[in-house]
Amino acid sequence: MKKNKPENDPYPAWCSLNCPHAELPREAAIDGSGSCRTFSALYCTELKRYVFKNSPCAARKKSGR
Repeated sequence: MKKNKPENDPYPAWCSLNCPHAELPREAAIDGSGSCRTFSALYCTELKRYVFKNSPCAARKKSGR
């Protein structure tokens, strides 16, 4: 099985709730999820903005890794 991140890398390859920098959206229905519990955005505490869930890690890309 392929690992989600290389050793000694603080960022995962993919944005998900497994990342220590990821939080659930802070605002209600920020991504259109409304009353259902599906969501497509996560709040990245590293970047201090919303990012797409299950996309390549934006913080990792910004750091040049």
